[in-house]
Amino acid sequence: MTPTTTTTTTAARATAPRRIRRLAERQTADRDALLALLDDELVGHLAAVVDDQPVVIPTGYARDGDHLLLHGSTGGGFALRAASARSTVAFSVTALDGLVFARSLFDSSMNYRSAVVYGVLEPVSDERADAALLALAERLMPGRAAEVRSTTRKEIAATRVLRLALDDVVMKVRAGGPSEQPDDGEDHAVWAGVVPLVRTWGMPEPSPLTRAGTPTPQSVVALTTDSGAERRLT
Repeated sequence: MTPTTTTTTTAARATAPRRIRRLAERQTADRDALLALLDDELVGHLAAVVDDQPVVIPTGYARDGDHLLLHGSTGGGFALRAASARSTVAFSVTALDGLVFARSLFDSSMNYRSAVVYGVLEPVSDERADAALLALAERLMPGRAAEVRSTTRKEIAATRVLRLALDDVVMKVRAGGPSEQPDDGEDHAVWAGVVPLVRTWGMPEPSPLTRAGTPTPQSVVALTTDSGAERRLT
């Protein structure tokens, strides 16, 4: 039931595209499907090996054409260390689209879209830092930048944005209902099917120090109205 994306080794990757070994028929090279997944989601997991230890963190991201933008800090962190060492990292994004209820627990599953991006993190240059930070902000909170104070130079100096090219990607998809046949020997009086999963934004909750009567900003209104509330976060 786990949407695991299993690939070939790094050595094999040097001579052949990455291939999924388990349920290989679920691998897809559809570029539009990949971009749709990356644009639907807001959080991914960045993984690397640091000092011979595996490290993984969840982080927000944005897609900028054929690159992902990841937020970092000049205070350290394994992402900057990995970028400096030019070591390969992996960044995974998964959307859970529903639970598949079969007539046995063994045959039950999930509908999902899962992708892993491999590559070397590249720091965004100082000249492009402002635009990259704005792109991240607009992805997570569209329109918010125009409603708040400008970012100070000190804040910008404390921040780093890293890029990861979408050149080496493997994607796996499971969609549809449970596997069943008229003559599969199962009791068809037992319900089977799919329960789709859709998440929406809830009602805005003002902070304790927000003055009473302060109007809800347009960026929040847009996010929580019909068009924004339908934005997928699974």
